[in-house]
Amino acid sequence: MTKQEKVTFVIDTLNKLYPQVPIPLDHKDPYTLLIAVLLSAQSTDVRVNKITPLLFQIADNPYDMVKLTVEEIREIIKPVGLSPMKSKGIHGLSEILINKYNGQVPADFEALESLPAVGHKTASVVMSQAFNIAAFPVDTHIHRLMYRWGFTNGKNVVQTEKDAKRLFPIDLWNTLHLQIIWYGRHYSPARGWDLEKDIITTNIGRKTVINDYLKKKKR
Repeated sequence: MTKQEKVTFVIDTLNKLYPQVPIPLDHKDPYTLLIAVLLSAQSTDVRVNKITPLLFQIADNPYDMVKLTVEEIREIIKPVGLSPMKSKGIHGLSEILINKYNGQVPADFEALESLPAVGHKTASVVMSQAFNIAAFPVDTHIHRLMYRWGFTNGKNVVQTEKDAKRLFPIDLWNTLHLQIIWYGRHYSPARGWDLEKDIITTNIGRKTVINDYLKKKKR
């Protein structure tokens, strides 16, 4: 297959598998999504979705959030990990949203990335999923699959994002990044990977990756 044929195969396969793709993190508006994505750093969506209802029952907007102390926020979010940094970030960004943006989450990359504890990936998720502005957030699943499929060199997520944006049509980014995440979880995980179930990698994958898998399987 040519590179373009591989890209088309990926898009067609993902559309068949995931014609309707759910957003992994539970939320009701841009603010709750922003907090949920921030909490998901080095954690799992399942764990975050168990904690956010407890937090949002008390504070689901920046005005109520700043009424809590950093320590109170930290106690609630401890199970997701990195609670000292995340609690300070949540409290700090909530203050900024109130003072600078009238309590609203800005639909702007630069503004989002200037908020405490908000990096490029978090900003990209919010822009894509809350405001439907084209973005291609790269998480560990997308980074892994883009390498397995031979679409990037795998050096870092910055390069992976550039390669994804170069290869895939911009009007598909918001849906496609979610489809790849779900595909990675269901068919091409980091652990317990079964190449026979991974139809995309089997058909277009990087030969070195497939050969390494086959060698390990024979041991």
